[in-house]
Amino acid sequence: MRLVAPTVFLALFALATPVTPVLAHGPTPQKVDQSVTIAAKPEAVWKVVGTFAAIDTWHPDVARSEAVDGNAAGGRRKVTLKNGGTLDEGLDEMNDKTFTYSYRLSDADLKALPVSSYSATLTVTPDGDGSKVEWLGRFYRGDTGNEPPEELSDAAGKTAMNAYFGNGLKGLKAKVEGGKAK
Repeated sequence: MRLVAPTVFLALFALATPVTPVLAHGPTPQKVDQSVTIAAKPEAVWKVVGTFAAIDTWHPDVARSEAVDGNAAGGRRKVTLKNGGTLDEGLDEMNDKTFTYSYRLSDADLKALPVSSYSATLTVTPDGDGSKVEWLGRFYRGDTGNEPPEELSDAAGKTAMNAYFGNGLKGLKAKVEGGKAK
């Protein structure tokens, strides 16, 4: 009787085992990237947007925002939306020299946004005589199970995040340029 080496046996076993597709897939990260050009120097735009807890002064969907732990990296803000939902967000990094900050959602409130988690970065850069403001977010849908209801799906999350970022950038533009959010 001839013995087969263990590695040869494993290779033969792998070839003989049928391959079946994996049916469960869970959520995949989604991305939202919005930007707006503003007719003002980056320093002027940063004066408005660079105070982390002052989002209620320029975002039309925000009823109020309050600093929880200050405004340095590690700071927190509690944002109450006009729809009644709240966003508890923590500041990860802020750089006043490069006009950028990054933050993340701490606790999901599906009434506020149909997402289970997100992280975002807001950046102001020069653009000709004005500025470009970019708001980039990555998130997971509200229901992270394999078969989420439509209102907590990837599409619902993407629609809500695009609306939130888009409305915010319109409001910021209006605030800095002295007009109304459109």
